[in-house]
Amino acid sequence: MDGKYINKTHTYGKIWMVVTLLMFLAIPTLICYHLGVSPKLEMIGKGLATVAVVFYPTAVLEVLTYSPLLGVGGTYLGFVTGNITNLKLPVALNSMESAKVEPNTEEGEVISTISIAVSSIVTTVIIAVCVIAFYPVLHNITDPDSVFAPAFQQVTPALFGALCASYLVKHWKISILPIAVLTIILIFNGTLGTGVLIPIGVVVALLGAHLMFKAGMLDKKTK
Repeated sequence: MDGKYINKTHTYGKIWMVVTLLMFLAIPTLICYHLGVSPKLEMIGKGLATVAVVFYPTAVLEVLTYSPLLGVGGTYLGFVTGNITNLKLPVALNSMESAKVEPNTEEGEVISTISIAVSSIVTTVIIAVCVIAFYPVLHNITDPDSVFAPAFQQVTPALFGALCASYLVKHWKISILPIAVLTIILIFNGTLGTGVLIPIGVVVALLGAHLMFKAGMLDKKTK
C-alpha cells in the first residue's frame, strides 16, 4: 500500500487518539471543577493498582493481537471508538470474509477501515434511536425480573458463537488446539475475560498451526 497513505493514517490516528484521551479525562476533570472537589492521589493509586495487573497487560496484548487483523486505519478507528472485541473485530473479519480478502493486505486494509467506520456510525445512530424510542419501557425490558433478562446475558456468547462457527467449519484442524487450551484454562479459572482469553487463543492457534505445517499436517490449501 502507498506509504503516503500509511503515514497520513498514522498521523491522523495519533492525533485523534490524543484528542479522545483528553476528552475522556476532561469529563471527570470538569465534574470535579464544577463541584469544587478533587480525588485523593493515594485513592487513585489504590484503585489503579487493583486493575493494573489485569487491564494494563491486556491493553498491550490487544494492540499486538488486533492490529494485524484490523490494519492501520481499522486499528485507530477501532481503539478510538471502542468495543473492539464485541463489535469492531467481528465486523472487520466478517466483512473481509464476505469480500474474500485476507487481513494484512491492501484490500483487507480498505475493507477493514470502511467496515469499522460504517459500524461506528450505524452503532451510534441505532443507539440514539433506540434510547429515544425505548426510553419509556427500557426499565421494564432490562429489569432482572423481565422475561428478556436472560437474552441480555447471552449477547456476547451469541455474537462470538455465530462468528466462530463459520471459522471452525472452514479451519477445523487448527481450531482444535486453541479450543482445547482455552477450555482447560476456563475449567481452572472461569472468571477470565475475553480480553485475556483472545490473545492466549491467538498465540496458541499460531503456534499450533506453525507446528502442524512443519509436521506436514497442513499446507497452503489445507484447512
